[in-house]
Formats: sequence, structure tokens, C-alpha cells
Amino acid sequence: MTRAPHPSSGPKYLRGFSKGADGPLGRGSARGRAPSPRFTRRTWLKLIHWTTVPFFVWFLLVTPAHVASWGWAWVELHSVFGLVFVSLALIWTADLVIRGLASRPGPKLTGAARAIHRPLHLALIWGLFGVAFTGFLLGLTASRTLFAGTVLPIAPPLGLPEANRWAGTLHTVEFYAVAAIAAVHVAYHLWRHIRLRDNALRIMVPRALHRFL
Repeated sequence: MTRAPHPSSGPKYLRGFSKGADGPLGRGSARGRAPSPRFTRRTWLKLIHWTTVPFFVWFLLVTPAHVASWGWAWVELHSVFGLVFVSLALIWTADLVIRGLASRPGPKLTGAARAIHRPLHLALIWGLFGVAFTGFLLGLTASRTLFAGTVLPIAPPLGLPEANRWAGTLHTVEFYAVAAIAAVHVAYHLWRHIRLRDNALRIMVPRALHRFL
């Protein structure tokens, strides 16, 4: 009785076709079991990035005075949006602290454009953290317990009206400062895409939008 050849032996064009092999009919092949997609750090940060954007635009356009005039349901929704926004900002900041800045300057960036790359991205992330922190100060200095998302107490109220006014001013200034940084961030990446024709914008936008870039 002759022994069947081992799958790894024989002509190269036949190798990997046996059952269970890592080949066209085995693991990782189109007709076999497809490999599971990797949820990379880049994918995770893109998710945080683009989930943050609509909430940021909401708070840029809608103030507490607006929702107060619209009714209590809008006030509650505004509060829930705030909790989600702050949670995203804190997660993004935690990723930065633990793993460092993910964004790297591309090879086409030179001179001043390359020099501002890191400070611009750090300012944006730490600015978002500052918005969350000054919101915490608002709750801490309030005369009553303020809730995020109508369920989570922001901080134990200390009843410091003067400090609360300062915290409110700081919170507002911080938010609009971050809005200015975000505008520079958008203009910077549009300039890179139009002038340098690098892939920075394609890396960050969802894959479905790549055909428009």
C-alpha cells in the first residue's frame, strides 16, 4: 500500500488545497472560513472621532437657553448628549495618556506644516478634556446637584456662587476655544488633501466616502 503524500509536499501549485490547510480551500480563504476583521486602534479612534463630531456641532449651535425654551424633554436630551460627549472626550484623552498620540505626520509634511502637526492634535484632544473638566467644576461649585444625562451626578455641590460664575465663563471660553482649534484642524487636513495630495484625509474618513476624495 502506498502512502498518500503529505499536503505540504508535491508541486507548489497543489500545496494548500487539502482540507484544513491555509490555502484557497482552507482557513483564511474565500471559500473557507473568512478571517475575522481586526478592530484596530485606528478603527477605534475613527469611531470616537466621528461620533464626537455631531455632538460637538450640537453644542456649538444649541445652548441651554434654547432647550429651556423648547421644553423639558429637550432639556433632558441636551443633558444626555452632554454625558455622551464628555464620555467620548474622556475615552479619547485616556487613550492619548496610555498609548500616546496615534496620529503621525506624513512624509509630505515639511517645515511649519510638520511642526504644528503634533501640537494641533494634542491641543484638540486636551481641549476636549478641558471642556469635560470645566463642566465638572460647574457641578462642583453649584448650589444644587447637577446631573449628566439626568442620571449621573456631576459632582457634590459646594454652593460657591462666585466660583460657579467663573467656572461657567471658563467652560464657555474653553468650548469655543476648542471650536476654533477644530476649525484649524479641519482646514489643516483639507489643505493637506488639496495641496499635498497625501492620504491623511482618506485615513480618517469612513471608507464609504473614499470615492469622493
